[in-house]
Amino acid sequence: MSNIKQEMPLLARHEGEWEGIYTIIDAAGNVIDKHHSYLIHQFPENGSYPYDQINKYTWEDGKFEEHHFPATYQDKKIWFDTERLQGYAWEVDDSIIILWFKYKALPEAHMYEMIHLSSCRNYRDRTLHWFKNNQVFKRTMMQEHRVK
Repeated sequence: MSNIKQEMPLLARHEGEWEGIYTIIDAAGNVIDKHHSYLIHQFPENGSYPYDQINKYTWEDGKFEEHHFPATYQDKKIWFDTERLQGYAWEVDDSIIILWFKYKALPEAHMYEMIHLSSCRNYRDRTLHWFKNNQVFKRTMMQEHRVK
């Protein structure tokens, strides 16, 4: 049995369902995309992975995407290696998680995401910086609230 919840207590506090808005801007600050999100964070008791995340995205025009991100656990980090992306996340303090990853379809780029959980555990603010050629080329800002 993994001790992920004991060794990553902040990650454990993210367990549940979150709803929010993703706003993506280019390097000049222009909005290039905006859509709704519904994320599920879970720690399955049985199965191949001690952590699992499901992201559902909906756009105003009806477009819908769903992505699954199971993760392994080692050395106080969760490790993702899915068909879509590869990366890992770690806790910085009692309110911040940092995630480094890269999309397999964009091998020349990588991302850093900062995830802040409020002290009441009901709100999250996240910022994602997209890097290519050592420069930020876009950013994603996410504001979420706990649904369950």
